[in-house]
Amino acid sequence: MSNIGIKERRVGSVTILSADGEMRIGLRFGGSSVPLPSGVDSLLEQGRRHILLNLEGVASINARGLGELVSNYVVVTRSGGQFKLFNLTQMLRELMMTTKLLTVFDVYETESQAIDSFAGDNPASAEAIPYDPSTNIRNANSLKDY
Repeated sequence: MSNIGIKERRVGSVTILSADGEMRIGLRFGGSSVPLPSGVDSLLEQGRRHILLNLEGVASINARGLGELVSNYVVVTRSGGQFKLFNLTQMLRELMMTTKLLTVFDVYETESQAIDSFAGDNPASAEAIPYDPSTNIRNANSLKDY
């Protein structure tokens, strides 16, 4: 997943970053060549602390890409924000389960669920719906206890 084109849009206080169809190596922000971490830093400087990453178009992700996602999660969280994911492909869901990153990220099935999870800016009140249909539906934060 490096060099992914990313498009930005806003819904209320939530900034949604959506990957375009050009998957290569390294995340990109907007139409420019700014890496995702720089784009996230820019959003944080603007006070944009609710960030959603739409991974619908991402067929696979390498270790470097996973590291970038975790790094961005840490930076946003330490800044008092929230960095969440939605629209994972089946392959990404399986990878996130295998690497136990579903215990780190709040992951949502749809954009509307993800946007609603920011209501009240309280992550403990956000209800996430896990992707694995064989698991029970749980609060996203309860996954962090595993």
